[in-house]
Amino acid sequence: MAPIDRAQASGHTQSMLRIEDISYSIAGRPLLEGASAAIPTGHKVGIVGRNGAGKTTLFRLIRGEAVLDTGTITLPPGARIGGVAQEVPGNEVSLIDTVLAADTERAELLADTSTDPARIADVQARLTDIDAWSAEGRAASILKGLGFTDAEQRMPCSAFSGGWRMRVALAGVLFAQPDLLLLDEPTNYLDLEGALWLESYLARYPHTVLIISHDRGLLNRAVGHILHLSDRKLTLYTGGYDAFARARAERRAVQAAEARKQADRRAHLQGFVDRFKAKASKAKQAQSRVKMLEKMEVIRAPEDAARTVFTFPEPEELSPPILQLDRAAVGYDDTAVLRRLELRIDQDDRIALLGRNGEGKSTLSKLLAGKLAAMEGRATRSSKLRIGYFAQHQVDELRIDETPLQHIQRARPEVAPAKLRAQLAGFGLGADQAETEVRRLSGGQKARLSLLLATLDAPHLLILDEPTNHLDIESREALVEALTAYSGAVVLVSHDMHLLSLVADRLWLVRDGAVTPYEGDLESYRAMLIGPAPTEKQAPKTPKPKRLSHDQIKELRAEVRKCEARVAKIEEMREKLATKLADPALYEDGRTGELETWQKKYAEVMEGLDRAEALWLAASEKLDAAEAPAA
Repeated sequence: MAPIDRAQASGHTQSMLRIEDISYSIAGRPLLEGASAAIPTGHKVGIVGRNGAGKTTLFRLIRGEAVLDTGTITLPPGARIGGVAQEVPGNEVSLIDTVLAADTERAELLADTSTDPARIADVQARLTDIDAWSAEGRAASILKGLGFTDAEQRMPCSAFSGGWRMRVALAGVLFAQPDLLLLDEPTNYLDLEGALWLESYLARYPHTVLIISHDRGLLNRAVGHILHLSDRKLTLYTGGYDAFARARAERRAVQAAEARKQADRRAHLQGFVDRFKAKASKAKQAQSRVKMLEKMEVIRAPEDAARTVFTFPEPEELSPPILQLDRAAVGYDDTAVLRRLELRIDQDDRIALLGRNGEGKSTLSKLLAGKLAAMEGRATRSSKLRIGYFAQHQVDELRIDETPLQHIQRARPEVAPAKLRAQLAGFGLGADQAETEVRRLSGGQKARLSLLLATLDAPHLLILDEPTNHLDIESREALVEALTAYSGAVVLVSHDMHLLSLVADRLWLVRDGAVTPYEGDLESYRAMLIGPAPTEKQAPKTPKPKRLSHDQIKELRAEVRKCEARVAKIEEMREKLATKLADPALYEDGRTGELETWQKKYAEVMEGLDRAEALWLAASEKLDAAEAPAA
C-alpha cells in the first residue's frame, strides 16, 4: 500500500497538487488505474465524470481518508485541506459563532490564556496577521450571501433544518479559507440566489479549489480548468465546461477516425494473409504481415455512453387558462406568506420562479399544486386539470425497502408488469434498477423514480421544485430535452441557470409577499444580484469613455495622488498600532481597558484602510480610462 506523501517530495518548493500514477479499487472493482494530474496552486478546477466514476473517492484519497493501492498524492508542504464533510450539529450555538469557530487557528489564539507578556504579544501579532479583528464582518458577509438574514445569524443552529445547517457548514469552510478547498456538489442545498453568490465567491477565492459539480453554469463561470474522470483515468482540460465538452468531442472524433483507419489497415493485411498464406511464393510476405498484425496495438473507438432519457407522457389539450389566481393569498397557520396574487397559467407556459429562499417560491408551488388552499381570493382550475408535483422531499419519502417496480405497481396495480418496466426504462431505470431496493439506488436513480411517479398521470401542469439535485450533466441535458418536447405547462424552481435558460420563457419574481412578472432575462437577474460576469465567448463590455478635457484629467490625477497619500497615512497608522499591540507590556495585569482601546482602534483603522483602498482603486480606474488612447 502506498501512503499519501504530504511532505516535501524533494529539496525544491512544491507548488502544486500532484497526483501521480495512482490506482485504487473498491471490493475488487478498479475506480482509478494509473491516473495522473498536476494542479498548480491557485487554480480553480471542476471535476466531472459520470455518477459512480469515483469523483468523491478521489476527494477521500486527497484528504488521506483512504489508502492508495499504488502511486502518490503530493500536496504543497503545510497546505490546509478543507471541505464540507457534514452538516453542523443542531446545537444552541449561534450561526455566526459556529462559522467563526471554523477558523480553528483564530479560535485557538483567542482562547489562549497565557499570562506571559511575550507570549501574549506573539498571539496578538498573529491575530493581526490573520486579520482576526474583521472576522465577524467576513463571517456575516458569507452567511448573508448564502441566504441568512442578520437576525437569523444570531439564532441557534437548532432553529434550522438539515438543509440550512449544510449551508452553515459551507459558510464555515469558506470562512476558514483552506489552501485546498474541496467541494462536493455544494449547490445541491442552495437556491439559485445562493448558487450565484457561491459562483462569484469561488471565482475570487484566493487559494486552490477543486469542485465536484453537475452545474454547467458554475463550471463555466467559476473554474478555469476541468478535470475529467473517465475510464479510470484523469485528464485536465483548460477552460470551463463548454470548452471541455468541445475539446472532448474533438478528441473522440479523432480517436474514432484513427480506429476506423486502423480497422481498414488490419482488414487489408488480413486479406493479404488469407489470400496468400497457402502459396509458397508468397508465404514469406504473408508471414511478415501476420507479425505486423500481432504487433499492431489496437486503437479502440470511443464507447458511447448509454443514452440518458426521460419520457414524459403527453396530456390532452385543455382550453386556456388551465389555472388562474384572483386576488389569492396563501400561507400557514392563518399567516399569509403571499397576498393579492393575480396569476394565469396556460398549457404552453414555461415559467421559472425567481426569488431568495424564504420568500415563498415553494409556498406558491404548493398553492398551484393544490397542496395548500387559498386563504382568501380564488384559485380557479380547469375541471379536467391534472397536476404533477416534484419536490426534493418526495425523493426522501420513497419506500427504501421497495423496488421501483413495486412503487409503480402500487400506483398502477391494473397495468401489466411488462408495461410498467417499459415506463421505468423510459426514465432510465433499466431491468437491473427496476428490481433493486430503493436503499441501494443512487441519488440520481431515486430522483428519476420520483419524476416518473410525478408524471404517471400525464399531467397538464408539471411543477418541479429543484429537480436536478443528484442528476449528472447528461441526465440534466436529457431533462431539458424532455421538458422541451413536453406539451403541458411547466413551473420550475431551480438553482440550475442552464436548465432555466433553456426551458423557461416566462419569469415570475417572488419577493416581499408578492409575485410579479420579471421583465428582464436570467442574465439581467444574475447581474442584479451579484453583477455581470464574463462568459467564455464574450468578455464583458466596457462602455467607451467620453474624452475628458486637460483640466478634468488634471483633477483626476490630483484625486489619485490624494487617495495614495490617504492610503499611505492610514498604512503608517496601522503599522504603529500593530507595533503597539505587539508590546508585551500592554498585556500586563491592570491594563485590560487600555488593551481593548488599542484593539478597537486597530479594527477601525483596518476598516478605514479598506475604504481608502477602494477609493484609490476607483480613482485610478477613472484616470486609466481617461488617459487611454482613443480606439
